[in-house]
Amino acid sequence: MKDYSLYVGIAAGICTGVSLLPQLVKTIKEKKAESISFFMLLILLAGVGGWVWYGILKKDYPIIITNSFSFIINLLIIGFSMKYKSKSTH
Repeated sequence: MKDYSLYVGIAAGICTGVSLLPQLVKTIKEKKAESISFFMLLILLAGVGGWVWYGILKKDYPIIITNSFSFIINLLIIGFSMKYKSKSTH
């Protein structure tokens, strides 16, 4: 029987990373971020950062690559959230 674990891991990582894209696009498009939980984003950032670190320790490139993508998207959402939340309070 063939081992599909690599493909399952890559598919799961891609789904996780891509799941944040609609929120990023919506935040940039609407220039609003009132309903985004900053605390949730920080917890998620810590979690994905942990997965990147784990992947580095295990030399598991699918984990490193997919979670690095998630980390970057999460940072962008945090950055735009801070930018647009500060504009809406002035």
